Amino acid sequence: MQDPIAAHCLVGIIHPMAFPAVMKGEGPILETLSEIATDPFFSAVEVSWIKDGKVRAEAAEMLAVAGMEVVFAAQPALLQQGLSLCDTDGSGRQKAIDGCKALIDEAYELGASIFAVTSGADPGGSARGEATEALIDSLKQLCVDAQEKAEVRMLAISLENFDRDVDKRMLVGPTKEAAEIAERIRGEYSNFGLTIDLSHQALLRESVEEMVLAAVDHLIHVHIGNCVVGDESHAAYGDLHPRFGIPGGEVGVEELKRFLEALVYGGYFKRNTPTTMPVMSFEVRPLEGERPELVIANAKRTLTQAWARL
Repeated sequence: MQDPIAAHCLVGIIHPMAFPAVMKGEGPILETLSEIATDPFFSAVEVSWIKDGKVRAEAAEMLAVAGMEVVFAAQPALLQQGLSLCDTDGSGRQKAIDGCKALIDEAYELGASIFAVTSGADPGGSARGEATEALIDSLKQLCVDAQEKAEVRMLAISLENFDRDVDKRMLVGPTKEAAEIAERIRGEYSNFGLTIDLSHQALLRESVEEMVLAAVDHLIHVHIGNCVVGDESHAAYGDLHPRFGIPGGEVGVEELKRFLEALVYGGYFKRNTPTTMPVMSFEVRPLEGERPELVIANAKRTLTQAWARL
């Protein structure tokens, strides 16, 4: 495309994936967040839980001064604590709901526009129906909580689908099923939508066109990344988001170009989203021995080349 990508979307990056040392809500949060905030390539950043209130306040100030769009990624906190919004055990699901409500408070403190979650583990077989109903009820409760806490700007809840039988093994799951859930919730709550992730496309055994077109009517947020599915002995096998173009991986420049084409065709970049412009964030994570800044540079080059070939 002739226009620069900045004319169509805000390019972001998921902070705790690029810098795994902060994944648990602790560690060098401000130092690493500053590396992103001072990089003009990024207009958006996805942050996760920050356990220290003082650090959280400093992070919020940093992002406000830098003028960045903020998305809150609740997935790391949910996964690390084993919390499931589709838990059919009442006490377990309530714990997940309460945990998310506390994180919604953090998201508002950080100035976030979107709060992204995952469904919880797939119970399999005949239990999926009950788990899906539990998930829908949980998501509706989070939409209400976000609405009640809104002041200047309302936080949107976004459901991200993951693989069901390779690595994360989540209830949601196929993009078509995520869209069916979104259809039911958006009939009552306008502050709900979907997140799709290019790195999950191969894990779900969907084409990029199937994924994008299934989700696009409810799509408010996009991740771009890579995965390895063909070799179980590979260090990055599963949903580990290795650098683009890694040998044995699924996504390089051409695959990212095809995904971008599907997003353009599906109209994502023209959608009215909770963010000031549609956000597309890198989800990349350095493998052991790799430097985060090199993996980030790889991601920026890959997107620049893919966009130039549209």
